Amino acid sequence: MSDLLEVVAYTAAGEPRARAVKLPSEPFDGRVHEAAMHDAVKAFLANQRQGTAKTKTRGYVSGGNQKPWKQKGTGRARQGSIRAPNWPGGGTVFGPVPRDYRVDLPRKVRRLALRSALNARARERALSVIAPLGFAEPKTRRMAELLGKLGLADRKVLLLTSELNPNVALSARNLRNVDVKRWADANTYDVLRAEAVLVEEPALGTLEPGAEVTLEAPAPKQPRTEDGGQRTGAEAPVGAERKRAARKKAAAPKPKAPASKAPARKAEPKPAAKTKQAGKLAAKAKKAEQRAARAKKPATKKPGKKKD
Repeated sequence: MSDLLEVVAYTAAGEPRARAVKLPSEPFDGRVHEAAMHDAVKAFLANQRQGTAKTKTRGYVSGGNQKPWKQKGTGRARQGSIRAPNWPGGGTVFGPVPRDYRVDLPRKVRRLALRSALNARARERALSVIAPLGFAEPKTRRMAELLGKLGLADRKVLLLTSELNPNVALSARNLRNVDVKRWADANTYDVLRAEAVLVEEPALGTLEPGAEVTLEAPAPKQPRTEDGGQRTGAEAPVGAERKRAARKKAAAPKPKAPASKAPARKAEPKPAAKTKQAGKLAAKAKKAEQRAARAKKPATKKPGKKKD
């Protein structure tokens, strides 16, 4: 048996065991057939379709039993019925009709696809073995706590039980990302859709112990940093302490600076009148003096020629 097909085992309380377990050679043979998985998923999705869509052709639309107008002489295009596809309210051309979308796969292909999906999950370390879950009564909280201990609280989980257990199914019914099925009812689509697969130990038969387990249960997702990266377990508390210290520093009152007397400013002399404006005033005063001097002078007649 390959080391890749050794998976971590847990107790019913969610505690990891000291040693891993080796998966049986049937169905975990280590081979992954992608084409078979592709065909199985396509067939599964196609078989979910109802195929009840239906549109009416011109033969199924009521009305239009006579010609809207005569064939010739009106100047309009010839028409045979108001329920033709080119008329409003007419029939539909090449519309959907009820049909069966079911696809049948050979039994050997279905089994090969399921084995390939389980082997793929085992290779990715996304498949784990857990002891039989003995729920005395349906308790959603108990199931949520178990998944939290396993680090699967925020992931899509497929729980495969050895036999039908109504209490386990009812406990997980209200959890959005958890699906419970019997091992015999598992299919390729459900295994590939789930991010983690939990299998009860009795469903796989007798398992041999594997290597010692040094890793603990998968840790839950760490919060993301401000730049979009994901903090590790050691960096997360450091970042939280830094944030708390920054908030305390911002909330602390700032010390007031000692009041210091500013030096008294000297009174600045008022600026003198602008040179341009002073020149205009002087020119106006000079013109006024010239007009006053002209008015004081006596009027004198210019000598002219005497008339005969």
